[in-house]
Amino acid sequence: MHSVLPDYSGGSIANLMRTIGDACGTPSPLQAPLDQRYGLESRALSRRRNIVLMVVDGLGAKLLRSSGRGVLRQHLETHPHAQLTSVFPSTTATAIPTFMTGLAPAQHALTGWHMWLDELQAVTAILPLYPRIGPPFQTPQALLPAQLFDHATLYLGMHRSAWVVSPQEIAASPFNAYHSRGADTLAYADLEGLLNTVSGLIQVPGKKFVYAYWPTLDSTAHRFGIDSAEVRAALERFCAGFDTLLETVRGSDTQIIVTADHGFINSPDDRVIRLEDHPELADMLARPLCGEQRVAWCYLKPGASGDFERCARARLGNRTELVSRERLLQENWFGPGLAHPKLASRIGDFALVMQENWTIKDWLPGERQHSMLGVHGGVSADEMQVPLVSLHL
Repeated sequence: MHSVLPDYSGGSIANLMRTIGDACGTPSPLQAPLDQRYGLESRALSRRRNIVLMVVDGLGAKLLRSSGRGVLRQHLETHPHAQLTSVFPSTTATAIPTFMTGLAPAQHALTGWHMWLDELQAVTAILPLYPRIGPPFQTPQALLPAQLFDHATLYLGMHRSAWVVSPQEIAASPFNAYHSRGADTLAYADLEGLLNTVSGLIQVPGKKFVYAYWPTLDSTAHRFGIDSAEVRAALERFCAGFDTLLETVRGSDTQIIVTADHGFINSPDDRVIRLEDHPELADMLARPLCGEQRVAWCYLKPGASGDFERCARARLGNRTELVSRERLLQENWFGPGLAHPKLASRIGDFALVMQENWTIKDWLPGERQHSMLGVHGGVSADEMQVPLVSLHL
């Protein structure tokens, strides 16, 4: 598989958010705006009555090109610059904060589903804010975001009203509430509810920004695989609903932008490396693997660096690329500009950047084991490249 790193120079979702921030009065100056080849310029965007950003979780450019329908697929096929890169790692826990803050991962320092947090001295599932194993934290969950995060949201400084449209199961979660500060939040129950809510907001008088998030494609792909009939059916439903939405709001002076946080690949069971099968590697780890199954953060015991490098290369071979923390930071994998002071502590000593469609997984005592056919987080083109559909209605 061809590897793709984020194009922070002007072709990533972080750059998209810089352009949207500029248009709405809240620039993110540490990364450039979108390159002019995309035809989405902040000055023109600022004049639109409505700016709507729809994020379809898991919608890679390849999937939309092969299985999409209607306007979304047509736009991708007919516009030569209709795709962006995600951020690194290419995962919801890292990309969604970029959408909601305008910051690249280097500045918001959210580095994957499982993160070691010095503040809690625990491996934490960052979106639900639960420890990986064991009872909930003693700190009330609602108070954790203020303890763990220090970034502003895009919405707080906007020169127009802002709305966040989220699934009802996460709309009021502490993580979502923190990252929605400055916006009004509306919850929906299903795809029809999402589209009706967006349509209704567009009709409200005044200039506004609407961020709308749809998670169903992602959860379906994790379970059934990215090339499954179930995924194709979910995408077809979204495409059909989107076409109906366009007809409903045509003439409303709305710029509607559709993109995604990441794409997907399949990693069947015979492509999963189980850390328990490599005890010599596991013995050198000071903490459980963090991050994602496609990009795992490795925290080493003191003095184990050299042995770990040699052992990982001998045992894992070309199934992974071993990348040091120093290289990740020096080469700006997380984005340009001064990095957050907590970033280094949240990526371990080495990253196992999995190659082809390999994944790596460890299981902790008492942890409920599960398998996922569809995965993301890595640097393959299928995971990293997402669509950019921008329409003025």
